[in-house]
Amino acid sequence: MSGKMVKKGKATSAARRRHTEEFRREALLLAARTGVASAATELGIQASLLYDWQNKARAAREGAQVEQAQSAEIARLKRELAERTEELAILKKWVC
Repeated sequence: MSGKMVKKGKATSAARRRHTEEFRREALLLAARTGVASAATELGIQASLLYDWQNKARAAREGAQVEQAQSAEIARLKRELAERTEELAILKKWVC
């Protein structure tokens, strides 16, 4: 045997394609209109990639909704705390 080692597996894989955020948004809109399989075929990408983008977009929307709900709750609690602080100050004036 010669001293050369042969690497088994795929030869050289194609470089990973990077898609812009705009491309992803448009692809998701197309998938919503025509279906994931059809959109993937038309765009020349894997359907699994579109499904992944859909899941990430859904998670981002849900995260934004949770953040918005938390912000509203924080604002409500701050108002309530201000009211209680004011009530306490009034009571202290009457007691002292």
